[in-house]
Amino acid sequence: MKKLLVVIPAFNEAQTISQVIDSIPRKISGVSSIKIVLIDDGSTDQTPHIVLQKNVMVIRHLINRGLGAALATGILYARTLRADYMITMDADGQHQGSDVQKLVNALIKNKVNVVIGSRLLKPAGMPFTRQAVNFMSNIITLLLFNRWTSDSQSGLRGFNRYAIDRIKITSQRMEVSSEIIRELARLKLTYLEIPIKSIYTRYSLRKGQQISNAPHVVWKLLLQKFV
Repeated sequence: MKKLLVVIPAFNEAQTISQVIDSIPRKISGVSSIKIVLIDDGSTDQTPHIVLQKNVMVIRHLINRGLGAALATGILYARTLRADYMITMDADGQHQGSDVQKLVNALIKNKVNVVIGSRLLKPAGMPFTRQAVNFMSNIITLLLFNRWTSDSQSGLRGFNRYAIDRIKITSQRMEVSSEIIRELARLKLTYLEIPIKSIYTRYSLRKGQQISNAPHVVWKLLLQKFV
């Protein structure tokens, strides 16, 4: 009886959250049960109410704490649930729900601890500015934590129980994506990347890592490395 938990961190995503949840397959080969949980990070719009109407569990932060804090809550819930696999997925509609099956397949077939869905392995359709920001983030992550990934900022990731039980998240905000790569190195977790295709809209392009936020993220990562 293998259990899969899909964790969706969200902050004010009423525009897209319904279609995101509807896109996730309800039957996936290799697992016997699928549970979806929304980590609502202090939304002030209708996000949690929309999700509750779909009979999906919602865990709420009373205030907006940031992406890192939301993912940490999701990991803690996965441990409590004793999930065999966990998939993290963005709430802005840029991921294809069908890729959840691909990540689960990769975890099972390759027997790795972590699978990263990489947008950069097949970047067709990805805006150049996003490619540039991600490449810069990849280089910084490599220099700090000695692990190379083609898409260190991907929000679509898969973890097995070994990784779920050991990964420790301390970041509160966007630097969490690079912190996860740090955990791969610290824990010597096995991992691989598989290509995914992202759906970019005006809405989703307003989300995620921005060049203007880079200095703050780098500073936070330096503190993690040296303090």
